[in-house]
Amino acid sequence: MKYPVQIGAIVLVALSYAISLPGALAQIPSHSATPIASNAASNAAPMGPAGSAAANMVAAPQVSDKAVARVNGAVLTDRDLLREMYTIFPYAQQHNGFPKAQEASIRQGALEMIIFEELVYQEALRLKLTIPAEKINRAEAEFKKQFKSPDEYQAYMKAEMQGSDQKLRQRIRRSMLIEQLLKTDVENRSAVTLAEVKAYYDKNAVKYTVPESYNFQSISIMPPFKPTPKQAEEAKKSAEDALKLAKATKSYQDFGMLAEKVSQDDFRVNMGDHKVIARDKLPPQIVKTFSTMQPGQVSGLIQIESAYTIVRLHAHTAAKKKSLNEVQAELKLDLQKRKYEKLRSGLAKQLRAKAKVEVS
Repeated sequence: MKYPVQIGAIVLVALSYAISLPGALAQIPSHSATPIASNAASNAAPMGPAGSAAANMVAAPQVSDKAVARVNGAVLTDRDLLREMYTIFPYAQQHNGFPKAQEASIRQGALEMIIFEELVYQEALRLKLTIPAEKINRAEAEFKKQFKSPDEYQAYMKAEMQGSDQKLRQRIRRSMLIEQLLKTDVENRSAVTLAEVKAYYDKNAVKYTVPESYNFQSISIMPPFKPTPKQAEEAKKSAEDALKLAKATKSYQDFGMLAEKVSQDDFRVNMGDHKVIARDKLPPQIVKTFSTMQPGQVSGLIQIESAYTIVRLHAHTAAKKKSLNEVQAELKLDLQKRKYEKLRSGLAKQLRAKAKVEVS
């Protein structure tokens, strides 16, 4: 089982290259440098159609490698924070920043993530976990393959690694150590047995009961909310005319084309098709009409307040309970995710409780 745990400390852009380990996802630095907001970019007026969208965005902050947090003395910088923010919101470059309404939560989430990663890394060092040199060599070789040319790789190394191959290898090793500890303490322990799946299924049977439902098309004539007598009369005449045409249709396509032409409800743009709707979500007048219909039949006029509706029944599905076999795969994955997150949260609390974390 693989979960995309984000290792943002060495992620340099949102769309970073990733190497899948036998556990969570270890992310290796991209060949693009961390985007750094400039004064010119921050102050530039939005142009063209993007202008209105830009008004709801907060420009990415400039970075100066100042400390944003210290974890047992290890310094995490605003550059680390921005990298993680780009990981959480990968469209930041495309949209020239972060959504105003979400920027604070994105920033807080990124801060918590880089602190968590550092705590896990330090725990891996304390436990003296190791990564074989050949694994680091393979990861480094795979990372280099994403560059279009040696010059592009060297430009990246100069901008992000100060030209140091050793620094890159350290970053890769750090990521792999984090992944290794998470695999041992979280991922491997989040496995779910078939017995656990069945127990949850039996205890929560109501979740797997599919309600009675109908799939149908409609044509509606809708006068004003409080129609005058004349408007009400005109609406009824239009509905009666539509009914004659609807009764003459022979197929889903025929009824749908008529709905697009004469119906006044929102479903007209989709051939009048409501897809599948549970019985308890429908007006009682519609449910009563369906009780006397067979698939393929067209109803008479159904009056709901001042509006008139004509329906064509496509399918009626009785209420039923999904079998364990039907839901087993999805349920197992869901339970594994829940267990994974619970274990991961527990690990974070455990590590933080015995650490000195200072947020700037």
